[in-house]
Amino acid sequence: MSLLFADPFSPLFYALYIICGLSDVLDGYLARRLSATSNFGQALDSVSDFLFIGIMLFIYIIYIALPGWSIPWIILIAAARCLSIIVGFGKYGKLTFLHTYSNKATGFALFLFPFLYSMFPLSITILVLCIVASISALEELLINATSKVLQRDIKSIFHH
Repeated sequence: MSLLFADPFSPLFYALYIICGLSDVLDGYLARRLSATSNFGQALDSVSDFLFIGIMLFIYIIYIALPGWSIPWIILIAAARCLSIIVGFGKYGKLTFLHTYSNKATGFALFLFPFLYSMFPLSITILVLCIVASISALEELLINATSKVLQRDIKSIFHH
């Protein structure tokens, strides 16, 4: 939430951004290392990631002139994510954010976006990000639609 109050793309913003990213990676690592994982912790981590992505998307939309073609694509990705959550909740009665490799790749690509945005053309950066996010959103939707049991830590659709 503190990112909402920092001047976007300022040194303070980047410092807070890096702290958020490192704390997300560190809490998961420590939980696994100390055998302190739980379903609640996994769900809390997923909700936290979801909020972080939402906040960053809000900042990007407000402060970056995204290419017109990317807006409908981003909306479709968000729709696929929402549909996946609805399908998973309908089947299992709980939020079903999955920790697949493609979701981790999407999270990493999203985390790198502010840095890549300043190094590469925006249209290329957005294209790559949308491709990675589309693959992971569709994979998660397919897993939630076809799985018999909820497996939050499933690695990919090929690990059924």
